[in-house]
Amino acid sequence: MEEAAVLVEVTRGATVESRHRGMIAAVTSVGGVAARAGDIHFVTFLRSSAKPLQAIPLVASGAAEHFGITNRELAVIIGSHNGQDIHTEAVSGVLAKIGLDGSALKCGVHMPYDTETAKQLGPNGATVLHNNCSGKHTGMLAASRFLGYELSSYDHPDHPLQQQILATIAKFAEVGPMAIALGQDGCGVPSFAVSVYRMALIYARLVCPNEAEWDVPTLNACARVVRAMIEVPEMVGATRNRFDSDLMRVAKGRLIAKVGAEGVYTVGVLPSEKYPLGLGVAAKIEDGDDRRVRAMVVAEALRQLEVLSEDDLAQLASWHQRTLKNHRGDIVGAIRPAFHLEMSPQL
Repeated sequence: MEEAAVLVEVTRGATVESRHRGMIAAVTSVGGVAARAGDIHFVTFLRSSAKPLQAIPLVASGAAEHFGITNRELAVIIGSHNGQDIHTEAVSGVLAKIGLDGSALKCGVHMPYDTETAKQLGPNGATVLHNNCSGKHTGMLAASRFLGYELSSYDHPDHPLQQQILATIAKFAEVGPMAIALGQDGCGVPSFAVSVYRMALIYARLVCPNEAEWDVPTLNACARVVRAMIEVPEMVGATRNRFDSDLMRVAKGRLIAKVGAEGVYTVGVLPSEKYPLGLGVAAKIEDGDDRRVRAMVVAEALRQLEVLSEDDLAQLASWHQRTLKNHRGDIVGAIRPAFHLEMSPQL
């Protein structure tokens, strides 16, 4: 039985003090495994990495066009935003377009992830709009309103929109809907469990869909979702302190990136000379780490896959290379990648 691979080591002096284990899969749009580390058939939840797929029915149905949702607004619907003013204003704008306000959102309230915004608001100043999933919930309401579905139960697993989303994710993952285990996400809507391999496949098929397999509305929706993420990466994450936004800015149209909770991260590499069928990359940190090592693992995987150049990595150095300091500011160790992807000889 395969196990998780050691992905990152934390050193103190010359001694390894801690290790983070996990899984990485790099998969083409036709299902070929380009590279791997650890058990890529480990099943876990997509969490917020599902958001680009959750937006497909909104676009494919014609709802986004009907309500005049811009790419900037679509990006915040896809995103896990940090609650900056640019994000809350965009969410409010979409709600106004569909004749609703924040009271219709069922995602709950948390303080914005952006520390400066949180300081300005104070401990009791956050609203439902600051929830990182407020855009996703607004997109679900927009699709439901356009399609004539009940609005008050849009978050329920048996709601017709949630069933459409499940069917969409299942088709991208090339499994039946019954093969996907469901849970409840942090914001209340369904969350979807698939293998790390399937996560990577989903993203490869999103950036490089087979024209013979999909209808035109879905093909157009894939293209628009990808375009929105690339055009306005700050709406997917933030203007500062977000790896997904920084990665897409540095890559300049070569990939899309989306974070998921509990140590999940997904990337879709657009078709290129090296990867003509596109490439999906999915990583899961086994212990659920969201802050210390996840970005480092993804950056290093993209380096080994030759998706990121040394110049790209130099711009992402704060995410890819970490020193360990004590409370006096002394450098006492390092946090460093410790894996080598097993590459497929065919690719």
